[in-house]
Amino acid sequence: MAAFEKIDLPTVKHVIPVSSGKGGVGKSTVSVNLAISLVRQGFKVALVDADIFGPSIPRMFGIEDAQPEVITKGEKDIMYPIEKFGVKIMSIGFFVKTNQGLIWRGPMAANAITQLLENTEWGDIDYMILDFPPGTSDIQLTAAQKVKMSGSVIVTTPQEVALNDARKAASMFTNKSLNIPILGVIENMSWFTPAPHPEEKYFIFGQGGGERLANELGVPLIGQIPLIAEVGEAADKGLSVYSQSNPAAVEAFDKIVETFIQMVTV
Repeated sequence: MAAFEKIDLPTVKHVIPVSSGKGGVGKSTVSVNLAISLVRQGFKVALVDADIFGPSIPRMFGIEDAQPEVITKGEKDIMYPIEKFGVKIMSIGFFVKTNQGLIWRGPMAANAITQLLENTEWGDIDYMILDFPPGTSDIQLTAAQKVKMSGSVIVTTPQEVALNDARKAASMFTNKSLNIPILGVIENMSWFTPAPHPEEKYFIFGQGGGERLANELGVPLIGQIPLIAEVGEAADKGLSVYSQSNPAAVEAFDKIVETFIQMVTV
């Protein structure tokens, strides 16, 4: 593989992609609340919506109508991220209409993610979370080749079909041409507990899938997040997991962040 010139992000200490093999496993929800949880621990955090064709981060923060400031410096247009909940956010969704689909070939999309990263004035950042699109396309490959990454996180649900696709996502990072360490696996939708019966757990999507994947990859299971309707409803309203009343999701993310910052220290 030809050598790629790295994007210079001198004020960013750690870049962490959050990846999954398929859509619908809650990867963006994990990315959003991981970023917010890190801010709550006192860190300076950025979140980049790398899903060029299906950006969801603006909606999940309730900032779909936000317009980043753009200032021309020399020959470059420099963008300033939108900030909410203390997280500095950049997404292609800020520059296209909500109902507008991007009809771009892979290289154009890959170039877009490069510009979002390189032409944004980030300031000092401890952790930059990249919310990768599902799969292993030009976008993920370009970012992995051009950005120095401290490690990746794989998100999956317990069901086997999600695990199969998560293995493919993991294989991209472990490919010898990239060799990006996998920090661990986060299992989402691990179980469902009905509110009237908090002592009960129903394993709707199977049980133990995240742990099996982590063992296969030789990495830790960073955490398990229960299936809670309020978490999805909060995201639809542009609210964080910390805004809802069910403590289970809050406890899950607090544990995940505690483990995460031990793995990637600033």
